[in-house]
Amino acid sequence: MDRRSGGRSGGPRRRAREIALQALFQWEAAGNPLETGLEWAATEYDPGEEVLAFAAELARGVTRHRLDIDGLIARYARDWDLDRLARVDRNILRLGIYELLYAGRPDVPPPVAINEAVELAKRYSSEDAARFVNGILGQLARDRGLAEGDAGAGDPAEAQPAGPPVPAPGAEGGSTEP
Repeated sequence: MDRRSGGRSGGPRRRAREIALQALFQWEAAGNPLETGLEWAATEYDPGEEVLAFAAELARGVTRHRLDIDGLIARYARDWDLDRLARVDRNILRLGIYELLYAGRPDVPPPVAINEAVELAKRYSSEDAARFVNGILGQLARDRGLAEGDAGAGDPAEAQPAGPPVPAPGAEGGSTEP
């Protein structure tokens, strides 16, 4: 396994997003300081300064805007309690929403931010989670005028993403209980 990439495919920004996701997961699951997760990734993967700097920017940005981001997740994941989402899915959504609304990076257009979150969900969660992430981020982008499509046109119920994936029994961070 290539320690520079952590065995992952994709370019440096995708590796940075993976590292940010891992740091956020450790921060939420184990209560570790965010910086501890970033330091672990630097040691484990030796991603290089640029990759680690982008990962840190993303992870710190998510934590700085977490309450607003979580409010948006709760709003767009209708009829689904935020705490019931699998931890990995919740943090993928947080990263995607941060990149869409808060990062202020013109070099990451909305379709790229959405696609990168979907790819994280495919790799670290499931195809169902990827569709769920795509539905939430796509609708948010349309509602904010960040993506093509008629935001607010048609039946709002049809525009809402399907319910979140139900984690497999024993899966980390989620619950199948109503």
